[in-house]
Amino acid sequence: MTGYFDHNATTSLHPAAREAWLRANERHWHNPSSLYRDAGIASQQLESARERLGALLGSEAERIVFTSGATESNNALFASLGEDQLVAISAIEHPSVRMAARKALDLPVNANGVVELDAVKMMIEAKRPALVSVMAANNESGALQPWREIAALCRSQGVLFHTDAAQWIGKIDATSLGECDFITGSAHKFGGPKGCGFLVLPTEDSRLHFMRGGPQESGRRAGTENYPAIEAMVKTLETITPRLGEIETEQSRRRDDFIAAMRSRFGDLRVISESAPRLWNTVLMVMPAHHNLKWLTALSRRGFSISTGSACSSGKEGSSVVVTALGASVDELKRVVRISGGWETSAEDWQTLVAAFGEVFEELNRGGRPQ
Repeated sequence: MTGYFDHNATTSLHPAAREAWLRANERHWHNPSSLYRDAGIASQQLESARERLGALLGSEAERIVFTSGATESNNALFASLGEDQLVAISAIEHPSVRMAARKALDLPVNANGVVELDAVKMMIEAKRPALVSVMAANNESGALQPWREIAALCRSQGVLFHTDAAQWIGKIDATSLGECDFITGSAHKFGGPKGCGFLVLPTEDSRLHFMRGGPQESGRRAGTENYPAIEAMVKTLETITPRLGEIETEQSRRRDDFIAAMRSRFGDLRVISESAPRLWNTVLMVMPAHHNLKWLTALSRRGFSISTGSACSSGKEGSSVVVTALGASVDELKRVVRISGGWETSAEDWQTLVAAFGEVFEELNRGGRPQ
C-alpha cells in the first residue's frame, strides 16, 4: 500500500472492519426481519449499530437509513423532491448529486474552491429553493466547505440543508454533522466494505420511501439489511475516530512537505485550493506540462496509484469539476492530477512519490515511453 495515493476514490478494508464483518457473519447472519430468537438477536445488533453510528454523527438513531452508499443516498434524496422543486447545489458537487438534482441552481465557489455564505444567502432570498446541498469536503481538492454555517443559515430561513459527507467522515471528527437535515456517507471511503452507506434524514421527514417491498428501515428501504457490512462500517469509524486529531496534525505536515518538495522540482506547479482549509490527505495539482493520463500511466508502472480527479468521472477529457468551476483552460484541465494519502501513509511514502514524479518528468521531456 506504500504507493497507493487514491484514498479519496476508495480505501482498503480496515482490520477492524474485517474482524467485525467475519464475526457478524459467523454469529448473526440471520435475517433481522424474521421472528425467531436468532433473528431477533440479529435485529438487536443492527439497531445497536444504528445507535452507535448516531453517536458518531451527533444524530438520533431513528434518523439513519442504511443504504448501499452515498450515490444511492444522494439519488434517493433528490428523487423524493417534486420535479418542479428548485434546489441549490454547489458548483463542485460530486456527480451523484449533480446528475441526480433535476432542477438545480449552481452556487459559485471563490478562487479557493469554497462556497461563500453570502452566495447561499443571496440564492435563498432570490430563489427560495426547497433544498440547499453543499458537500462537507471536496473529493478532488479536499477544500473544506462551511457546511455548519450554511446549515445554520438554511435553518434560520426555513430551507432544508443536505451535505454529502463522504470525504469528511473518517478524516475529520463527524460528531457535529447531525446539525444538518440530510447527511450521506459511504463506508468504503473510510476503511469499511463497499456497498454499504447511509442517509440521515430530518426526524420529522416522512417523504422518503425509496425502495418498496418490505418493512425494513422503517418502511423506507425494503430488502434484507446487510448487518455484517453495517457492523464493519460502524466498527471502523469507532476505531479510527479517537485518532483523527493526531492523524490530521501528522499527515498535514507530510502533505505540506510533499507540496514543498514538488515545488522545488516543478516551479510552475499549481496547487488548487492551497489557501483554503482542506483535508489533510489531499493535493489537487495542475502539472506544468504533459497530459495527466501520461503521468498516471507512468507512475502506475512504477507502483504508484494516483488519479486525474473524481473516480466517478475518470476517463472523461477534462473531468475535474473543481478546476472547471475555477475557470481553468482546456489545457490546464488535461494536466490535473489528484494525490490522496491515507491514515498510515508515511513521510517516506510521500517523498518517494516526489522522486517518482521527477523521474517521470525527465522521461516525458525526452519523449520516451516511461518504463
